[in-house]
Amino acid sequence: MTYQFNIAIVLSLFLYGLTGCAALKTPASFDPPSINEVRFRDRTQSKSDQDVRVSVAVPTADETKQLFQADLIRREIQPVWVKIENHSKNTYYLISNATDPNHYSPLETAYALGGGFFESYRNKMETYYRSLSFKNPILPNMAVSGFIFTNLDEGEKVVQIDLIAEEQVKFFTFFVLIPGMRVDYRMVDFDSLYPEDQVVELNEEELKTTLQNLPCCTTDQGGLHNGDPANLVIIGEFKDIAAAFARQGWLPAEETYSTAVWKTIKSFLFGSRYRYSPVSPLYYFGRHQDLARQKPRHDIHERNHLRLWYSPFRYDGKPVFIGQISRDIGVRFTMKARPPVTHKIDPDIDEARHSLVEDLLFSQMLARVGWIKGVGMTRPSKPRENLTGDPYFTDGYRVVLVFEQGPIALNQIKALDWESPKTFHMGSSKSD
Repeated sequence: MTYQFNIAIVLSLFLYGLTGCAALKTPASFDPPSINEVRFRDRTQSKSDQDVRVSVAVPTADETKQLFQADLIRREIQPVWVKIENHSKNTYYLISNATDPNHYSPLETAYALGGGFFESYRNKMETYYRSLSFKNPILPNMAVSGFIFTNLDEGEKVVQIDLIAEEQVKFFTFFVLIPGMRVDYRMVDFDSLYPEDQVVELNEEELKTTLQNLPCCTTDQGGLHNGDPANLVIIGEFKDIAAAFARQGWLPAEETYSTAVWKTIKSFLFGSRYRYSPVSPLYYFGRHQDLARQKPRHDIHERNHLRLWYSPFRYDGKPVFIGQISRDIGVRFTMKARPPVTHKIDPDIDEARHSLVEDLLFSQMLARVGWIKGVGMTRPSKPRENLTGDPYFTDGYRVVLVFEQGPIALNQIKALDWESPKTFHMGSSKSD
């Protein structure tokens, strides 16, 4: 028993040493460059108000290796550099949990990379990582800079910086593009979708009428057959929308191409995680979706996902997106889709719509919520089908969500006084 236990320890330490060495350079050669030698701050974004100036930058994978002498990206750890310049008389504190509620501490990062195995190397590494990390507080007329060790995001990263002082809160959102992944919306030239003379500014009553008169459903490419209903309208600047979704764990979708298709199939067959799986094309306004968002669970089989189409309408100067949302509850093969793998949706599509509203209430960027008539009621006893043959039922309404920069507290969210969805129990014999 003791012999077997000792063998297990030796084997575990050997394997751990291999993984640690793979993440690091030679243990005796920890000699990181000066932070000024790595040019990631050339891409710094900054925002300010009368009190503070906030700057952020996200190093690339290669720059991260140079800075930290280890492959943090392989461990799905992404450092974000933040600088806060405080020009006020208040003492501010940066809330790291707003940037990433599951962020890593400096020592946790070092240990995850294998620094716990070699003591001399570990000590240098831990000291260095702590020296580079962001440290509160930000005192009056002082500046503080450093890294927050966040979870890896691909394609794009929304960096949320929340600062608090006594009886004050400040809220800065940065949208950073990350090279290396073909995100769907980057393939769209939004400025050329509509000529300037087709862009229409609508007041509240015109908005309601216009949205209710839009086609009920998405279609196939030829526009001959209806698919999932258009049950969602989102109004706001793209970066505000992306930030609101990112704060609640929603991710972009990768463009459908050979590499992404293979990742999807591999995830389906082997259960590997693929957080950015492409969303199959549906058509509205004569084209497939301009962008998609998804909130995956532990594997590819289950996720909430939505599609959005940029419209020629504006409300209060903000773009209006028409959308479709449903919940994926499984993956199956089908000859009605290309590639021949598709998700099976939850037939109660209103559940996904309501879940989205509840989720985004806590984004601190949702300003107004309203309802309009859409596809019309369909009961569980007589469901409709989407393009891949999945049945669905619904109360027939579209939800309208208006976003602003925030922060917007729950008790500040206002209602658009339009329609009110009829509530009935979908499973009861009366509603059938």
